[in-house]
Amino acid sequence: MNELKKLFYLLLIIPIMFINTGCSDDDNGTDPEVNEAEVLAKYLEDNGNPVTTFAQMIKATDVYNAILAGDQTQVVLDIRSATDYAAGHIEGAINVASTDVLTYYEANNLSSKAVVVVACYSGQTAGWVTGLMHSMGYKNVKDLKWGMCSWNEATSAGWVSNTNMASKGNRGGDMVSTNFPKPAAGELPALSTGSKDGAAILRARVEAIFAGGFTQKIARDGVMDATGDYFIVNYWSTDHYNWKHLNGAVQYTPGATSDLTLDNALKTLPTDKKIVIYCYTGQTSAQTAAYLAVLGYDVYSLLYGVNGIDWDNIPANKFVAETEVHDYPLVQ
Repeated sequence: MNELKKLFYLLLIIPIMFINTGCSDDDNGTDPEVNEAEVLAKYLEDNGNPVTTFAQMIKATDVYNAILAGDQTQVVLDIRSATDYAAGHIEGAINVASTDVLTYYEANNLSSKAVVVVACYSGQTAGWVTGLMHSMGYKNVKDLKWGMCSWNEATSAGWVSNTNMASKGNRGGDMVSTNFPKPAAGELPALSTGSKDGAAILRARVEAIFAGGFTQKIARDGVMDATGDYFIVNYWSTDHYNWKHLNGAVQYTPGATSDLTLDNALKTLPTDKKIVIYCYTGQTSAQTAAYLAVLGYDVYSLLYGVNGIDWDNIPANKFVAETEVHDYPLVQ
């Protein structure tokens, strides 16, 4: 009798075992592996890809004219240190740490404003912030061109010192005219936020990068003394690339026809090497580096761009203190 019971139970269990082992991952509720970077890149490109609209900048003159007009639709966020903010800032500017801009923006409904100006020392940290905010879809955020260096002579030291070749040294002679082609396309970086939704992946990535601060930057000599250690992106037009560029630099077109999209050459960027991206001023490259960091690339913006390498001969977007540094008031 006991043997008959055992046989009966065994016959009941065997079909269940076959059912369980025969199920696919989809049948038992387990999703196949998600390529988060691919999901994120497609989500960004389907929602007004910000990389095609960089650079996002606003001139000091436009900011000042809005203040004179009493324009309440403009907000200025000063992301410099509290000490430097207290020493003198733009009238009405709000002091917010660069790492807190996203939180402050959302908590204060700044998406309702016509323009949110981010002001830092030279425009480069503000460029990084702007790149992250545009990645989040907050398209009213603008980077103050040349930063606070353009506002008043008292706050102009950053750009003046970094374009003073008499003291800094001109390194235009280390640039070349050799053409370096793009490599073959590979894969996107690996992301692991644990989400499969583009919006959720984006928020997780942007929040993580904000929390880490502006680390996606690198100084001139560190790159030019070891160009072989980096994959260097020249983010200029082809004509200006042909003028001359950093040794080993590969040309990628910026703007509305940006190469840094899935349908173009985004996947030619390496995932196993540090990427340095440079432009004329370091501001567009900072915005773009922030975007690429969101996608998972190990990327750095060259501070001050080619203004800080060959100021005498740069073909465009040259910082000229006599015309770019204004005498707008600083308040305390």
